[in-house]
Formats: sequence, C-alpha cells, structure tokens
Amino acid sequence: MLAAMPLPPTTTPSGDETPVRGRDDACPGALRLHPADDGSLARIRVPGGLLTARQAQALGRVAEELGDGRLDITSRGNLQVRGLDAGCGAELAARLRAAGLLPSDRHDRVRNIVASPLSGLDGEGHADVVAWVRELDAALCGGAPTRGGELSGLSGRFLFALDDGRGDVATLGADVTLIATPDGGAVLRVGGPLPGPGVPSPSTAGAHPDAAARRGSPTAGSAAGGGLRVRREDAPRAAALAAVEFLAKAHESGTRAWRVRELPARHAVTTEGLAARLADAGVEAVPVEHEPAPRARATPPAPGPVPGPNGRHALSVALPLGRVSAAQWRLLAGLASRSGAAELRMTPWRGVVLPGFSPDDTRGALAELSDAGLVTTPDSPWLGVGTCTGRPGCAKSLADVRADTARMVANTARGAMDPARGTSGTARGAANPAGADAGGAKPWPVSGTAYGGGPAGPDPLPVYVSGCERRCGHPGGRWVDALATGDTDYRVTVRGVRGDTPEADSADSADSADSADSADSADVTAEQLAGAVAAARGTT
Repeated sequence: MLAAMPLPPTTTPSGDETPVRGRDDACPGALRLHPADDGSLARIRVPGGLLTARQAQALGRVAEELGDGRLDITSRGNLQVRGLDAGCGAELAARLRAAGLLPSDRHDRVRNIVASPLSGLDGEGHADVVAWVRELDAALCGGAPTRGGELSGLSGRFLFALDDGRGDVATLGADVTLIATPDGGAVLRVGGPLPGPGVPSPSTAGAHPDAAARRGSPTAGSAAGGGLRVRREDAPRAAALAAVEFLAKAHESGTRAWRVRELPARHAVTTEGLAARLADAGVEAVPVEHEPAPRARATPPAPGPVPGPNGRHALSVALPLGRVSAAQWRLLAGLASRSGAAELRMTPWRGVVLPGFSPDDTRGALAELSDAGLVTTPDSPWLGVGTCTGRPGCAKSLADVRADTARMVANTARGAMDPARGTSGTARGAANPAGADAGGAKPWPVSGTAYGGGPAGPDPLPVYVSGCERRCGHPGGRWVDALATGDTDYRVTVRGVRGDTPEADSADSADSADSADSADSADVTAEQLAGAVAAARGTT
C-alpha cells in the first residue's frame, strides 16, 4: 500500500534549476487585496495560528460585515476573507489594527509562522513554543534587533516553523525551522533534510555548545547538514537572523529568490556562513550532523478531546475543506471565551484547537461543535480531503470543485456505512460541508501526515481536488491529485512518486505539477470521483 508520508524537505537546487524572478511575489495580505471572481480576497497572517477570543470575535465580524460571511483557514494556519469590496481596504486595516492583528504595515505579509498547535497543552514535546512565536513575530516586525537585516524584504511565501520536538510542523518544508531538543536547546535548520523515525539523535544535539564544539563537526561549511544547535533563549532571534542571511544570499545571487530552495548552489545558505552571522550577533551556535529524531508518529491533532497534564483539556476540531460559516466561527470564538484559556489556535491542517476546558465541559462543547457541522471525531471522511477555491471564486478553475468534493465525500460516507454499495462513485447526491459529520469511515491523513489507519492501508494518502493545473495549496509528499479537466470531468493521479516540493497556497502559485506516475491516472466524471480516489489511495 502507499503510505502517507510527511511533506518533503526543502533542498537547494543546482544553479541551472534556479528561477530568476522578474517581480515580487503577489501573495495577498491584509493590505494587499487580491481581486477574485467573487470579490477581493484578504489573507490575514496569524503567527502560530494563535488568536485570543477577542481577536477571533473581531475576525468573525470582519467576515460578516465586510466579506461574504465565511472564513478560510490556509495550510499555514492563516485566515482568508473572501467577497470583500475592492474599496474596503482602509476599514479592514483599521479593524485589524484595533484587534492587534496588524502590528506593522511593512511586515504584513512576512509574518508566516507555523507552530506545533498542541505545544504546552498535552504534555508532549520538549518546550512550549508559544513564547517563541511571540518573540519571532516581534523580531520580524522590527521589535528586536536583527543586526543588519530588514525583514520586510522577505516574500509572502517565506515560512518559519517552530516545532516543540514532536516533529509535526518540522515536516512542513519551511525555509527556517526551529526544533526544541530534550536538553533545553534547539536545532536551527535553513532548508535541509529532516530524518525519519528511528534516526538516532546526534551526539552533539544533547551537549552544551562549548562541549559540542570541542568534538568538531563535519558539516561546517556545508549547505545542508543537520543545522545549528542554539540555546533555547536565543532560538527566536537565531531564526530571524537566518532569514537575514537568506536575504543577503538572495541579493548576492541576483535571482530575487522567494524561498531558500530557490537559491543557486553557489549562493546557498551554509552552516559556516550562518554560524558566523549568529556569532556576530552574540548567538552561540554549534553545527550538528543530524537533527533530533521526531516521535515515531508525528501526527496532526486528531479531532476530539486532548487531555492535558494539568487537569485541563483542549478540544481539537477539523473544518471541512478548511472553511467555516460566520455562525460556526461565532461558536468557536464563543467557546474560546468560555474556556479558561480564552484562546483559539488554528493549525496548518486547517483545524482549530481550543485550550482550557475542564474534563466535565468537554463532552457538551464537542456536541455543540458536532451539531454545527464541524468534525470532532477521527473517523470522519472529511479528514485528509482538501480543495482549492474553484468556481465561482476563481476564474481559472474549470469546475466547482467544492461541490464535487462534497459529493465525493458523501459517496464515500455512504459506501462506508453500507459496504454492499461500495464507493463506486456512481451514487448521486451531494454532501454539505457545513452539515453534520458523517461517520463510519476510517481516519485519513491531512496534508501529508496521518491521523491513523484507514481502509486503504495503515496510512492512506491525502487527497486534493484542484480546478486547474496550478493546484494552489496542494499538499506535499505522496498525495492523490484529482484535477478538473472540464466542467464535470477529472483526472485522478498519484503524485509525488518521484518526489515533489510543496508550495504555500497562494493566489499567484504557478509552480509546475509534481512528478506523477502516469500509469495510475484515471479519467472520470465527477460522479465517479469517489471510486477513482478510493482506488488511487490503495495504489501500490
């Protein structure tokens, strides 16, 4: 069976593969609205996905009063508001500033930070990275010195990942990654590989920098290696300085690179060069051969209650196709207000975590969320299924992929509840993404990482339905690509067979399609999509 794999690591391309950008990236922001067929689109950066209950309520009012009444969570844990009037930019910005969601106009689009969403809540991991999120965001916005770098020059696609040591967001292909280590330090990576389960921790990763330096490291001066070990208190500043080093290399290269992997080999960010920049800023760093090994199964938060070590529970909720209505969002914000934490965390897997509930309150809160059409159990057929915007919001889309995906999920759910029917994809009917959760299906992986076993094997592949060949927002690793080829026609293919690199979901994504095993392609109608996708998920 095909196994669900973590998103592939970023790599440094050879010089002849390096794109030369003729313009800045066109990713939307809170101040740079993107025109779409259903109105303007704003992408609101939420570092680490962290919102106070008050901020969540303010965003709900923005969606209802300025947008189309819905909110989308992106694959970076940010928020999108669609259906905006083209002239609402000033009012939108004023509302976001008042809510503390736009601390620096110049740095609006560079605050792309993902973080382990259960950090500090479930007793796992080696550090609570919430403080790292706050400190790194302040550094990005100029609140802390970076000694020689203006970070507003980063592209809207540049990504930071702060992993508490469990290995969840370290797999997301970020440009700069911090991974907490059990001894109280952190490993800083700029691009480069992540070892799989079972890779032993490096001899230097658990040592004090001085002691590790005396042992030496063969990775000094190399473009990859296992990164640099830094003290935990220095970690956020080290991440910001790594971005400064990237900008310097991008300027030297003349390519206007947006991501680390786009730098030509002769201008790569090296271990030696980054360590020197850190040393100049007073940050002690030691090269390590390998990164700390993640947990054997680094998975997204499964929907349902998440017990904590302090007697408080968190609630993990998945959003069908990453979208919520205003009423659903009001419920999430209201529950956040009622919890002891008054906090809401959005995840890179298009879900939400609500911390701070007493064990007695979890059952009732989960029932409210389930009744509202959100996913609260790990057996939902919605898990591991994603789509782009599709029609009518995107002019490039050939189909209404959200409606077709809802039908596919409904057919999958009916087949799971009635095995005699199977999932041939021939059954008619449509599911409502805002409707009640359909049970009976096995858990599915999300964006390249798995919740658990499923009918196609221990780790069935994630599925992404796209309206055009841009495939905006698709997952990395191995995944099932359902690409619209017409109004009611799709081509289903297993992608990532020879390796691929994920790209952030972006309004101007134009990357070429990932490698695919063409022998596994199947041309089907929208009515047959469920059966074709089920077969692809079980492809060997």
